[in-house]
Amino acid sequence: MSAGQPGFWDVQDRLRELSAQGDPLEKLARTVDFELFRAELTATLGPRDRSKGGRPAFDPVLKFRMLVLQALHGLSLAQTEYLVADRLSWMRFCRLGPGEAVPDANTLWDFREALIATGALERLFTRLDEAITAAGYLPMAGQIVDATLVSAPRQRNNDEEKARIRAGEKAAAIWPDKPAKARQKDTDARWTVKFSKAKPGPDGKPQIDIAIPAYGYKSHISIDRRHGVIRRARTTDAAAHDGARLREGLIDPNNTASEVWADTAYRSAQNEQYLQGIGRVSRIHRRKPAGRPMAKHFARGNATKSAVRAHVEHPFAYQKGVMGLVIRTIGLARAHAAITLANMGYNMKRWCWLDRQRATA
Repeated sequence: MSAGQPGFWDVQDRLRELSAQGDPLEKLARTVDFELFRAELTATLGPRDRSKGGRPAFDPVLKFRMLVLQALHGLSLAQTEYLVADRLSWMRFCRLGPGEAVPDANTLWDFREALIATGALERLFTRLDEAITAAGYLPMAGQIVDATLVSAPRQRNNDEEKARIRAGEKAAAIWPDKPAKARQKDTDARWTVKFSKAKPGPDGKPQIDIAIPAYGYKSHISIDRRHGVIRRARTTDAAAHDGARLREGLIDPNNTASEVWADTAYRSAQNEQYLQGIGRVSRIHRRKPAGRPMAKHFARGNATKSAVRAHVEHPFAYQKGVMGLVIRTIGLARAHAAITLANMGYNMKRWCWLDRQRATA
């Protein structure tokens, strides 16, 4: 351990070392120009009343960069504040120096609430998609639709409270004499059961499928087949049926090809009619007939479709694995904000990867 006084260039030398080792955040900052979000962020916050005094407000782009860092690493706001102040690479990504003030968790909370209240996150998502398209990564070769469960803190309610929640009552009406408790109750999330296919037993016969209860929300996305970028997204409670969401804005009209891939949950007469009506070709899996084996040509068709449809699992695996996506907040609006930021974070990382592939091609 050195006992001498820190040198004037020590920080710059350390940053150069991080760059030489391939700082991923430096690469991300080179790919994504965060200034393209400034106009929307400034319009969302509106002009500040300087007559009230106080210290100057933090730059909205700085706060948005911190929300992106939070989404990329599955952190709480307090953890994000600490790590931006602690790590040189995160300071550089946020355009901060070692002695500059860092927005605290409460400031980030207020900023995110403003984005939610004004619906700005959807516009920011669209602005990012436009930038990716302008970089040469057009939505093409068809699109793939799927959904995944995103866990939220589980609630402990009695049968009467559960019935009132299912009836659509809000927490303030269910616990009127306990406002503190009501603030901690999520009446938007739902329980559901996910069935996992069991492996064949020792005798080779299939075992009973495993039913796994889950609580939280669902992230519905549509990616383009060519580049794997999330182009359309929607958030619902965990009990919402996947198939009905297909007709609620998940189809990207800008995709240059007409094919739409999805699993059997999206197979219905209404969806087939809807896709035909908007000029899309269904590549949705066919269901196995009840009590009868599936025809061989249908089984072969499903296998061919699966080779394409499987690509939609990559965003979900990356978000839940590397990014650690979970819901830490209460309510559908905040869950949608967390998932939207995760989708934007994934698209930014995907953009970096696409640029690397282009450079080595």
